[in-house]
Amino acid sequence: MTTTRTATADFIKLEEEYGAHNYHPLDVVIEKAQGVWVWDVEGNKYLDFLAAYSAVNQGHCHPRIRKALVEQSEKVTLTSRAFRNDQLGALYRQVVQLTGYKRMLPMNSGAEAVETAIKAARKWGYKVKGVPDGKAEILVFRGNFHGRTTTIVGFSDDEQYRDGFGPFTPGFTLLPYGDLEAIHAAMNPNVVAILVEPIQGESGIVVPPAGYLRGIAELCRKQRVLFVADEIQSGLGRTGKLFAFQHEEVRPDVVIIGKALAGGFYPVSAILADDEVMEVFNPGDHGSTFGGNPLAAAVAREALHVLLEEKMIENSAEMGEWFLGRLRQIRDPRIHEVRGRGLWIGLELKPAARGARRFCEALMKKGLLCKETHANTIRFAPPLIITRPDLEWACERVEQVFRELS
Repeated sequence: MTTTRTATADFIKLEEEYGAHNYHPLDVVIEKAQGVWVWDVEGNKYLDFLAAYSAVNQGHCHPRIRKALVEQSEKVTLTSRAFRNDQLGALYRQVVQLTGYKRMLPMNSGAEAVETAIKAARKWGYKVKGVPDGKAEILVFRGNFHGRTTTIVGFSDDEQYRDGFGPFTPGFTLLPYGDLEAIHAAMNPNVVAILVEPIQGESGIVVPPAGYLRGIAELCRKQRVLFVADEIQSGLGRTGKLFAFQHEEVRPDVVIIGKALAGGFYPVSAILADDEVMEVFNPGDHGSTFGGNPLAAAVAREALHVLLEEKMIENSAEMGEWFLGRLRQIRDPRIHEVRGRGLWIGLELKPAARGARRFCEALMKKGLLCKETHANTIRFAPPLIITRPDLEWACERVEQVFRELS
């Protein structure tokens, strides 16, 4: 693939000169997208293997979701929650019927939904479980990524996420991920919730040992603690099931969703729970000006319809199994491990490979867009509509890059 890079350099210069330097993106400037493909300002075509961190599970610019957005935008976009609108109740009913949870509380970003879950768990602990005021404790895990607010980064173990942002909110106990014994040892009467990613995404698509989630669910039941699953990236089909926790046939007390809930058109997130948790909220306790607005609700309704009706979850399971097996056939001494579920796969390199970014940059030059995570892992997460020929095309380029980067 050849390019003059002239227009690309101009756009990069604009970002660098006028924007905060809080990201280090690959130097591709995307101008348009459709399905699993994107095009840059120079006209080069790329296969998207990130899907906006799972926000575009349904593929870029899905025509049905776009139609829903346009039609609703011509009616009413925002009422605030001071008034009711004709889209929100229909979204509630659709999500409840789909997931089996009794209620939904809508927000906007994933981090807002995580904060909502934290507030719900703490208030449940005080008002329902009877934990002494100010003593509520939530168990969290090393390698976690739940968002970027000061509360959330306060219980991250990534020093860069924390550096310069303290003091942090107390009340969180950090434990090793995948270790049930550590959870048993940390349990005490003040624990109100266990907040966990069923598969850790930003940490490198880390799949816990079999039985881990089942063990958490059983312990939560015995100790009267809320099991809170963060499914913002792993949910809505990414792992080949509606939710990643379904691989172990468990049912968390609270589920956090976002990203693909709006198919990449609009920020929509939510928590799902039954009455015992949701009824701790009274009018004025919590809210959002934009949360549950009619445009968001209309987009989310159609995003869920296409996810199910076009059998994207089933495709994720089938294509993911093939793709994972195909990547594991690559024989290269620099590869430490290939792991994942569905169309969410991490290829972890050994330290001697000198980092994953140079592999991602080389793949970009061959027309495949993916992103490194935690320095040594290449993350593969294409839209769930991807086909076998596209995956074969991608695998050929991955193999080429491993041959060429000696």
